[in-house]
Amino acid sequence: MSLMSLTAVELGKKIKAKEVTVEAAVREALNAVHAKEEQVHSFVTVDEEGALARAKEVQAKIDAGELTGPLAGVPVAIKDNMCTEGLLTTCSSKILYNFIPTYTAEAVKKLEEAGAVIIGKTNMDEFAMGSTTETSAYGETKNPEHVPGGSSGGSCAAVAAEECSFALGSDTGGSIRQPSSFCGVTGIKPTYGTVSRYGLIAYGSSLDQIGPVAKDVTDCATILEAITSYDKKDSTSVKRDDTD
Repeated sequence: MSLMSLTAVELGKKIKAKEVTVEAAVREALNAVHAKEEQVHSFVTVDEEGALARAKEVQAKIDAGELTGPLAGVPVAIKDNMCTEGLLTTCSSKILYNFIPTYTAEAVKKLEEAGAVIIGKTNMDEFAMGSTTETSAYGETKNPEHVPGGSSGGSCAAVAAEECSFALGSDTGGSIRQPSSFCGVTGIKPTYGTVSRYGLIAYGSSLDQIGPVAKDVTDCATILEAITSYDKKDSTSVKRDDTD
């Protein structure tokens, strides 16, 4: 069985139990990307060198007992409208063809703190406006079965095609929920204010939310717990007593 066919939580348990290394999990994800991208085109950017370097760092922290959470070592893909320091962020638009942010979106930073390994940035409708990814300046994403169904289509198709264990998407008017349904994966638009919007390139600021895309509800709940936080950099984020 492919490691990418496991849920994120299942893979995290195997890594923690030393049944598989972080590098092995990341290499399997990257190999799947190389094998399937010509057909699926889920990604705008694949950060192979960065992901493999990060895998070694995370493995060392797991071995030292510094990373013990359920997502430590698990490969993730990030929708390309979330800023990632030092890594191209295009919003699938030619306008941002050379935009390399100097900071990382808070939700992405939370995943990094949890030990997840970013393998790349996923394709989307240009600036998240659309319902098929046909408007991407970098080519249309293909659902492994039909059309991907929304601006987070790259993230959802990447999970469905088993190119990563889970992904982050963003949802303004259905952009996680619709492509998740079309691609046969599970996605959640969190309640507004649950996840910081800092570093998310805005489409509709009063509706935008970052959320998880994964194989099942358990994964989505686990990911949501990792990215949920009060953030003083986002005036709309909610302070929860149970996260103190």
